[in-house]
Amino acid sequence: MRVVIAIDSFKGSMTSMEAGDSAAKGIKRVFPDADVSVRPLADGGEGTVEALTLGCGGELCDVTVTGPTGVPVRCQYGIVRSTKTAIIEMSGAAGITLVAEKDRNPLYTTSYGVGEVIADAIGKGCRHFLLGIGGSATNDGGIGMLQALGFSLLNENGIPVRFGALGLEELTIIGEEHMIPALKECDFRVICDVTNPLCGKQGCSAIYGPQKGADPSMIIQMDKWLADYAGLAGKKYPNARADQAGAGAAGGLGFALVTFLNASLESGIKLVLEETRLRNYVKDADIVITGEGRLDGQTVMGKAPIGVAEIAKEYGKPVLAFSGCVTREAVLCNEKGIDAFFPILRGVTSLEDAMDAENARANMEDTVEQAFRVIKTFLKGGKYE
Repeated sequence: MRVVIAIDSFKGSMTSMEAGDSAAKGIKRVFPDADVSVRPLADGGEGTVEALTLGCGGELCDVTVTGPTGVPVRCQYGIVRSTKTAIIEMSGAAGITLVAEKDRNPLYTTSYGVGEVIADAIGKGCRHFLLGIGGSATNDGGIGMLQALGFSLLNENGIPVRFGALGLEELTIIGEEHMIPALKECDFRVICDVTNPLCGKQGCSAIYGPQKGADPSMIIQMDKWLADYAGLAGKKYPNARADQAGAGAAGGLGFALVTFLNASLESGIKLVLEETRLRNYVKDADIVITGEGRLDGQTVMGKAPIGVAEIAKEYGKPVLAFSGCVTREAVLCNEKGIDAFFPILRGVTSLEDAMDAENARANMEDTVEQAFRVIKTFLKGGKYE
């Protein structure tokens, strides 16, 4: 029996690989000789750096950079030396979880650290970048990142603008004479499932500003500053499109990446599945296993398990999913390629106990074991043929 496992992380409980390894142990209890391949999985959110780095045979490293409030933070990212590729999550350098709720204020939070991570990777020889941009604390249009990469963002007196959205207010000059030269050799693929434009009612200020600490008056101000910024960039850079889907991602970081670094914005799960070459494993499998922490109506909207199921169905493979919990709407997953799904909770328990890492791993092993005992029952002579 050949089984391929690709399970997304159970946030707060298990990484993708931990969940997959636990499922593999459950299978081995029933089919000791099974050929089980555990592949990392993510959809651009938390765990993407680890999943992509491990899936591509890379290594993890750390660098200290400027955090969103100016306080240094340690950011982990991945490097695949064979392809000179860096795998980065901007949330590691400028994420909202790095800022206490009482301190959140997008007028001051900066994406400078993201540029520092990119610069560090360039210094280590990387020329290809896979960059996840979810979960930001910023609304600075990516100008902090650009400053760290050597771009000149100046006020009317030729002085560098301030960190945060306030820097946009005074921005009048954009130059690249001091830009890191190697940037011209680099390409950027950006994991971005957000479709918001830069400005307007669906722009980053209006939609995401409140969760970053913006009040109504700040939202109006920042939206105007971003529009002015886009207009200024448009005079020199042909890719400057404030209305592009995804330009508003990460407080306008999507706009900066496309405009100044010629980045492409791509679906998270599609990019991850492509880079980890899951298709090569699935095509020869007998059964495919996937899952995530919670299966619900949102799962079918392009989340990781559905991406796995779509590939499996191209080859006519049966798909089972295992999840921490499921909702009634999870039945929609059956219409999208997941043949059957199972919650791994074994009884009534507290959220704390359910999310305990040791409990989660044991629950995964036990539930997968029982599912495969059912499979064994219906196999001729107890063997998979």
